[in-house]
Amino acid sequence: MSKLMLACCKLYISESRNRAALESIERAAKLFPEAAIINKFEDETYNRVGYTLVSKLAPKPSYNSCPLRSAVLAMVKVAFDTIDLELHCGSHPRLGVVDHICFHPLAHTLLDQVAEIAKSSAADIGSSLQVPTFLYGAAHEEGRTLDTIRRDLGYFKPNSSGTQWAGGLKPEFLPLKPDEGPAQVTQAKGVVVIGVTRWVDNYNVPILSTNIAAVRRIAKRVSGRGGGLPSVQAMALAHGEDVTEVACNLLEPSKVGGDRVQQEVERLAREEAMAVEKGYFTDLSQEEIIDRYLKFDKYGQDYLSHWGADNDVATVYFLRICRLFFAII
Repeated sequence: MSKLMLACCKLYISESRNRAALESIERAAKLFPEAAIINKFEDETYNRVGYTLVSKLAPKPSYNSCPLRSAVLAMVKVAFDTIDLELHCGSHPRLGVVDHICFHPLAHTLLDQVAEIAKSSAADIGSSLQVPTFLYGAAHEEGRTLDTIRRDLGYFKPNSSGTQWAGGLKPEFLPLKPDEGPAQVTQAKGVVVIGVTRWVDNYNVPILSTNIAAVRRIAKRVSGRGGGLPSVQAMALAHGEDVTEVACNLLEPSKVGGDRVQQEVERLAREEAMAVEKGYFTDLSQEEIIDRYLKFDKYGQDYLSHWGADNDVATVYFLRICRLFFAII
């Protein structure tokens, strides 16, 4: 019996308020039914949506006829056709309309096999769509990291008033040579960053404060780079009128998971006399994603439609209101 081989792609698009654009992007993916949208996470405050797609791989995959590669390219193309980065504004940093694409091996798939899909996708976007594209992780020959690219391109610095990112990417000519595509940026599209890594969890912890400087201190002390938790990357982001989140990438979630991050944020927030809410993941776990894909593979698209592939931030707000209500009574 052959071993199960799956490839996962997380596709992050800088838009969550333009319903017509998102519906067009999702229709494009459905043209390739072997690559299913297993989860979708929307955040209107950040003005950002994340799609999680999964497809099977053959033991000796043909990357020219890979449904995951085809679905991703179709979604990216429609995103560029329907979204203008110059009109975008949100409290989450971004480098382009299609801000980030990350591939992960699942089940018995090897990292190198998924890297080939990523490199092929980068060539598609860079050459066919003429958008500067950067590679990282196992897709890059030197294993360059995502945060290195982002720092070089000014990702972490708000380019608008206060804590907002607005408009196109500047300057027009990039300080870093892209791996694929032109060296010149189109303001309406920005750039794309594509990588391959082992599984990464994203975990956000809301702090009931608008003191961005204090929450940045907490985020720095939580992160491995700041001497905190190893394999954790963290940044402080405004999230609504009275909340600032510590948004974390958990690079080795089996070693340092959401519970450990939650404890550390709560400990540091007490030093700042700040209240902390329960954090949340922005995607399913890899085990849940595999399980949902296998059920989709067995029952078809009707399973996802019935079960629901959305996991949006409205749920987070609902739980926040419930906690406040019960605290009052």
